[in-house]
Amino acid sequence: MSLQNFRAIASIYKFELHRFRRTWLTGLLVPVITTTLYFVVFGGAIGSRMTQVDGIPYAAFIVPGLIMMSMLTESIFNASFGIYMPKFTGTIYELLSAPISATETVIAYVGAAATKSLIVGTIIFLTAHLFVDIHVAHPFAMAGFMLLIAISFCLFGFILGIWAQGFEQLQVIPLLVVTPLTFLGGAFYSVHMLADPWRTMTLFNPIVYLISGFRWTFFGRGDVGIEYSLLFVAAMLAVCLTIIGWMFRTGYRLKK
Repeated sequence: MSLQNFRAIASIYKFELHRFRRTWLTGLLVPVITTTLYFVVFGGAIGSRMTQVDGIPYAAFIVPGLIMMSMLTESIFNASFGIYMPKFTGTIYELLSAPISATETVIAYVGAAATKSLIVGTIIFLTAHLFVDIHVAHPFAMAGFMLLIAISFCLFGFILGIWAQGFEQLQVIPLLVVTPLTFLGGAFYSVHMLADPWRTMTLFNPIVYLISGFRWTFFGRGDVGIEYSLLFVAAMLAVCLTIIGWMFRTGYRLKK
């Protein structure tokens, strides 16, 4: 990679982070307030009646789900909005004509969005310590899993931003697909608590594998094997990269 292209990546990356810095107060307060409310509602109300899940205190059990839920939403929103705005303002043509490759463009936008997502995830993790004592069984695996999830869903958000032809379409998949799947994916309960056929049906929810894998890094156990979680993340990365490559090669909704 030439110095010129490295500067181009750095410029886009810094520009996207600068947009985050302009709203940093809201961006940091919202996850703190949201996490507090979840602990009050779920940890207090439900936790008082269901003290443990699989031998784990309920208040601690929901922490990985809370982090994952916020990171999925932030990753998709930041990445989709970041690439959609150049399309909306018409500056996408300047980007496409600049001496920077598609790979470098993706690195810049996805890297900035993933950074924001990781910051939010870290804030929620730290906020959770105010309510419950958390011991992470595999801290390095937890950090790596957070990074993989952030990159995967930022790539997915990048695809969504290119596909969307209006602000309404940017909200459709996160609100009507991802959020419901997250609530039904074991964020606040264990899949093992469900009776058949609901347990079997839940295993077709892809979010289950993400939350289960992330919970394994905390407690050393999950609803499905960690190998299945990693396999799903790897498959998602491959699919997203393939679709993005096709979009840039064909100019799908980039040059029209």
